[in-house]
Amino acid sequence: MGAIQTSVIEVENFTKQFGQFAAVIDLSFAVRPGEIVGLVGANGAGKTTTLRAITGILRPSAGTIRVGGHDIERAPVEAKRAFAYIPDTVHPYDVLTVTEHLHFVALAYRISNAERKYAALLEELELADKKDETASSLSRGMLQKLSLACAFLREPQVIILDEPLTGLDPRGIRNIKESIRRRAACGTAFLLSSHLLVLVEALCDQVMILHRGKKMAYGSLGEIRHRATLHKDASLEEVFFAVTEEPGEPLQISGVL
Repeated sequence: MGAIQTSVIEVENFTKQFGQFAAVIDLSFAVRPGEIVGLVGANGAGKTTTLRAITGILRPSAGTIRVGGHDIERAPVEAKRAFAYIPDTVHPYDVLTVTEHLHFVALAYRISNAERKYAALLEELELADKKDETASSLSRGMLQKLSLACAFLREPQVIILDEPLTGLDPRGIRNIKESIRRRAACGTAFLLSSHLLVLVEALCDQVMILHRGKKMAYGSLGEIRHRATLHKDASLEEVFFAVTEEPGEPLQISGVL
């Protein structure tokens, strides 16, 4: 038997430079199966750069990134089979219907018996009454749900989300949160970036705070509160500003890369 895989995302000493500007500096962390990890930071902190490097869109200037045990640079096809990525702005095929998008994904990824899953996914994501409409006729929130349906259909080890709740109404936000929790309970790992600190606080098991390309803290909210010497009921917003407004040395949370 092979070794038990303890992490589905491993980022080691990742640095990304654009000319003389370092967008991310010596970043290391790991995401385990079933974890929901929230990545937070101000604009320009390095969140999207990190997600794009993990997904193979950007090449690291230094460091190693593995997804599903595969190096994203040395074995990109194998690594990309392990995850689904939904960027902050989705670009569907305008002329395909909602159902045709699912069928396209099923064919592209050779998903057996995929059609049996369509109805349940469309019902779960409140797309059943839109199944025969083209993507060009959908609202931004509906497009976000369609992207999630395509990702969920694949059942990857990891789902990576950049601002996952863009354009959704309160009911849609609640349903997506429940969908993410259900899949995490079955072992799917989630790495999400969001400016909605309330969402991250309510949904995520682990939080990573980036500031000017550096990891300032990574761990459970309780662990970060303790390290930052904040009261036990401090919100993520309070924690975030305490860590980033007068940043000193990064908070070292035990047990985390």
